[in-house]
Amino acid sequence: MSTTSTSLQGDREQRTLVAATAQRARERSLATRDLVLSISTPILLLVLWELSARYQIIDPRFFPPPSQIVTAGYEMILDGELWMHTAPTLMRLFVGGGLGAISGIVVGLLMGSSRALNAALGPLFSALYPLPKIAIFPILLMIFGPTETPKIIAVFITTFFIMQINTVSGVWAIDRKLLEAGAAYGAKGFDRFRFVVLPGAMPFVFSGLKTATGTAVVVVTAVEFTGATTTGLGYLIWNSWQLFIPEKLYVGLVVIGVIGAIVTTLLSRSEKLLLPWRRER
Repeated sequence: MSTTSTSLQGDREQRTLVAATAQRARERSLATRDLVLSISTPILLLVLWELSARYQIIDPRFFPPPSQIVTAGYEMILDGELWMHTAPTLMRLFVGGGLGAISGIVVGLLMGSSRALNAALGPLFSALYPLPKIAIFPILLMIFGPTETPKIIAVFITTFFIMQINTVSGVWAIDRKLLEAGAAYGAKGFDRFRFVVLPGAMPFVFSGLKTATGTAVVVVTAVEFTGATTTGLGYLIWNSWQLFIPEKLYVGLVVIGVIGAIVTTLLSRSEKLLLPWRRER
């Protein structure tokens, strides 16, 4: 009887091992497929664009072939023009967006943890958030003049409200059972905030950061469209449109897209590193 039981146990373990091996192989296969699709799809679209422009299926005056755009970008890198416009945009984006994100997270955590503070500031922020940030920009120009300050403040305001809303939502979404468990283990005051509230709100914080990144890129590009600056990727796009140099216009668009993609990827990697319990999701 004991021998039979041992044999059955061994068979179950072997089947479990085989199933686990098959599952890992399937996951590797799916990962390889996803990688191939993520690389091949953009390449295929670029090839179709190139051929369509070459054979004038689409108007090359408005849609120059990608090879021509790459050539223009390479020339702009060599003469320093591309960096001259990219550096100011990065500075406005990271200074305004970084300060806005930090401030929004801090205020959101405080509002989410304090009912009185939320009652005091919640209605005010709810009224201010829908205001178009681009509409506020002329007021900032009147106050601060055509300097870097109004551009940075416009990005700051945009990022602040997004992060404040997401952080408050994150605090309110924490499972009450986690709060009760923390209280049972004696987590009070700062320990409760550090070990329960902050980790519980972090998924919403990272979600807000990704949203804020895209919105901040849009806003910084829009404010650079105005005549208040002669540098920045937004200015490059606008000036190229006015002078009808579509190659440079597309170079500006590509660089903006690359910046947004890089920042979003870094945030996703940071989320997996700082929130290990969400890696498998």
